[in-house]
Amino acid sequence: MLLVMRIGGAFGSAVLIMTVLSTAPATAATQPEVAARAVYVVDSARTVHYSKRATKRAPVASLVKIMTAYVVLREARLSDVVTIKKVDVRHAIANGATSASLVKGERRTVEELLHGLMLPSGADASNALARAYGPGKSAFVAKMNAAAKRLGMADTLYTNADGLPSRAYSTPADQATLTMAALANPTFRAIVSRRTYKIPGHTWRNSNQLLGSEGVIGVKTGFTTAAGFCLAFAADRGGRRIVGVLLGDQDKRRFRTAEQLLDYAESRIAGS
Repeated sequence: MLLVMRIGGAFGSAVLIMTVLSTAPATAATQPEVAARAVYVVDSARTVHYSKRATKRAPVASLVKIMTAYVVLREARLSDVVTIKKVDVRHAIANGATSASLVKGERRTVEELLHGLMLPSGADASNALARAYGPGKSAFVAKMNAAAKRLGMADTLYTNADGLPSRAYSTPADQATLTMAALANPTFRAIVSRRTYKIPGHTWRNSNQLLGSEGVIGVKTGFTTAAGFCLAFAADRGGRRIVGVLLGDQDKRRFRTAEQLLDYAESRIAGS
C-alpha cells in the first residue's frame, strides 16, 4: 500500500510539473550587446525591442536611398523610361560614390533603376531618378522632406537623394518608421529582397549579407566616414514584421548584430 501511494504521489507530482512546464510562457533570449553608436528595433505591433540613442540625429549614409525609392514609387510608373545622362554618370564618379555602372544614353525603366538604386546602391541611379521625378534634384529633395513630414519623421532632414556627405540627418527611430512604410509597398519589398538582378549590360548584386536568413526581406546598407557602417534590416518572424536600424557600426559586425537583434525580438514576441 505504501509503495502504491508513493508511486501515485510521484506520478501526481510528475503530472503537476509537466503541467507547469507546458503552461509557462517562453523565456526571451538574453538581450544582445550592441556596439553600434545608435540602434532601434520595433515590430509591426509597435513593440520596441531595442533602443539605443534612437532619437539622436546623425548622418545615415545610403539609407537615404530608402526615401528616394519611396518617393519615386509614389511619383512614377514602373514602366516609365529614363534616359541616363552624362551628369548622372559623372555624379557617381566625381563623388567617389557607389555606382550601378550606368552608361550615358542608356534608356532604363523606373523598375530597372530602382534595382540599380537599392542593390548596388548606385548614386548614378539616384541622380537619374531625382532629376526625372523632381523634376530636378532640388524639387525632388523637397518631395523627400515633405514625405518625411507626412510620416512623422520629425528628426529628419534630407539634402540629396543618395546620402553623400552633407548637412542631412535622421535617427534610427525615424528610419525605422520610413522602412516600415516603404515595406508596405510590394514592389519595394520585392526589390530589396532580391540578391541579384540581371538586365542586358548589367548584373546588380545586393550588398545586404542578411538575405537568406530566416524571414529576412532586406533592406539597405550604407557607409560614409561620418556615418560609419549603417544597416536598415527587416524580417517577418513570429507573425509580425520586425524592422531595425543600426548606425555607426563596423562592416561585418552590423550583419551579425542585426541577426542577433532579430532573434532577440522574435523570442520576445514568442514570450509575449
